[in-house]
Amino acid sequence: MSDVGFIRIQGRNLEYRLLQGADAEASPLLLLHEGLGSISLWRDFPEKLAAATGRSVLVWSRYGYGRSDPLSERRPVDYLHAEALGALPELLEKVGIARPLLVGHSDGATIALLHAALAERPLEGVVAIAPHVFVEEIALEGIRRAGAAFRRGQLAERLARHHRDAASTFAGWHDTWLDPEFRQWSIEDCLPKITAPLLLIQGEEDEYGTLAQLDAIEARVSGPVQRLVLEACGHMPHREREAESLAAIAAFACELRQRPKEP
Repeated sequence: MSDVGFIRIQGRNLEYRLLQGADAEASPLLLLHEGLGSISLWRDFPEKLAAATGRSVLVWSRYGYGRSDPLSERRPVDYLHAEALGALPELLEKVGIARPLLVGHSDGATIALLHAALAERPLEGVVAIAPHVFVEEIALEGIRRAGAAFRRGQLAERLARHHRDAASTFAGWHDTWLDPEFRQWSIEDCLPKITAPLLLIQGEEDEYGTLAQLDAIEARVSGPVQRLVLEACGHMPHREREAESLAAIAAFACELRQRPKEP
């Protein structure tokens, strides 16, 4: 069973999809997509995640993505903080999710980590897939390559199938990350505030980040950490190594389900 529609968040219409899980008592999973992502770009991963975990899954396209309202201004350098501390808490309030298990990919993983560190809201845990906590040159090189592909047209065509305004979606990611002010961006100072359990997943051949990202998270957070590093895998573990990613998330969710709830 699936509920699809739009929800008003921070004065904007954002698309969402809710898949009902078999375990009505378990905390829902909330999926946070990457910097060029959307509901449709998750493909059938939400359905498979709901089946593997038994939990309900809420997936949404953030402002400027998918069929949500298109971006009408330049994204600020602190846009990830704004999502984690503004849009995401409002969404959780409006849909009535008190203690989610966040599953984020790339930008979405960073938003999940920032929310865990700074939002001061109940949280069951975080699955961070290919997260970024500081800027690496490999990420900037990947973004420059994506920019060249967009200008050639093939990436623009592909993104147009998933976003109302592919040009503004792409610019909101590409131009912000390549802004000179963003070069010093880091959330490492926030990490010690994270006490929620974490599952970190990354491919060894991630074209947008090295395992130094996971090392930085594991060294600084204050809660328990599990990590899954996948060989022969790039920036999309949930797509490139779907079976292993699903199994790891399901096992993590099961372990969290058996933990006593914090008061």
